[in-house]
Amino acid sequence: MPTYEYECNACHQRVEAVQKFADAPLTVCESCGGELRKVFSGVGIVFKGSGFYKTDSRGTSSSSTPPSSTPAATPPSSPAPSPSSSD
Repeated sequence: MPTYEYECNACHQRVEAVQKFADAPLTVCESCGGELRKVFSGVGIVFKGSGFYKTDSRGTSSSSTPPSSTPAATPPSSPAPSPSSSD
């Protein structure tokens, strides 16, 4: 269940409430009886564990082996000149 934060318009006291999505929002401040309004803030997301990177979705055998080194590329050789034949 999500935690909502409310602030009183009169005394500016903040209150947190754990509510279901279907629950009605709080409207009355418990300390002064003023009107409460819902406070919206940024959401903090923390990714823990594996499965969040492209390489994590592969099988365990491919992730445990180091990448193979490829030999240095050699420039393509030009074709050898054909011997000229005299008739």
